[in-house]
Amino acid sequence: MAEYNEEQVMSRRNIESPWAVGWRRFKKNRVALLGAIFLFIFVFAAVFAPVLTPYDPTRADFLRRNQAPSSEHWLGTDEMGRDVLTRTLHGGRISLSVGLVAVSIMMIIALILGSIAGYAGGFTDTVIMRLADVFLSFPFLILAITASALLGPSIYNVMIILGVISWPGPCRLLRAEFLKLKTQDFVQAAIALGGGHRRIILIHLLPNAIPPLLVAATLGVASTIIGEAGLSFLGLGVPPPAPSWGNMLNSARALHIMEGMPWMWLPPGIAIFLAVLSINFLGDGLRDALDPKQE
Repeated sequence: MAEYNEEQVMSRRNIESPWAVGWRRFKKNRVALLGAIFLFIFVFAAVFAPVLTPYDPTRADFLRRNQAPSSEHWLGTDEMGRDVLTRTLHGGRISLSVGLVAVSIMMIIALILGSIAGYAGGFTDTVIMRLADVFLSFPFLILAITASALLGPSIYNVMIILGVISWPGPCRLLRAEFLKLKTQDFVQAAIALGGGHRRIILIHLLPNAIPPLLVAATLGVASTIIGEAGLSFLGLGVPPPAPSWGNMLNSARALHIMEGMPWMWLPPGIAIFLAVLSINFLGDGLRDALDPKQE
């Protein structure tokens, strides 16, 4: 009976799709599940921020300036009398939106250039990889600061800048996956049967290269959130009065605020820390779950 059950289990595993196997592995990773739960909380709070707090995140009330946390303002008010909890929740909407849009731009560029480089090879591959090397030769933050200073502070400029300068990493990853997959028998068989280039890329190569790209995209969201926070802290990101976690920290950088009014800088700082940590936990969990070498 034990042997029969074992055979049944092995048979069920053999017919499971890779995504089903990945989900089964992911559920066993408690740290990754914790990261997913925290990320869900952040997304929920960002989406329903107007419902969760009754205050306007940009409206100043100078009669309530610099108030400590109370029953009326749970996280206190800032130097312009704005509710800190409200600005933190609405700042999450902007910071997470910047991360998602920037990563979308990054992945579109990486998918196009990485697929072309990995499949075409030769001179085309050399040109694309040398272009990636040019981008990678500059420090990420320095390049982002320079581009933002030239284009001006704007949420849309931040999305574009972070997306455009972040593509080399995923592009090189996709190229490496294509080079490995091109030697597999099923791809060689498709080529021998006269499959067109577009069909081979879209049907045979790209679907099998998605798992590592998914992990890279997840971790990229965390990097872009930090990048946006850094640019906004320097005054080159999301311009006030629109709240973001970075410009909230910028508003609270004065020494007397750091020492005597911690409610102004602790909420956005903790929000950045927890959001990035939860995304990194989720990305690590996805990497382990989608790794075919894992048992």
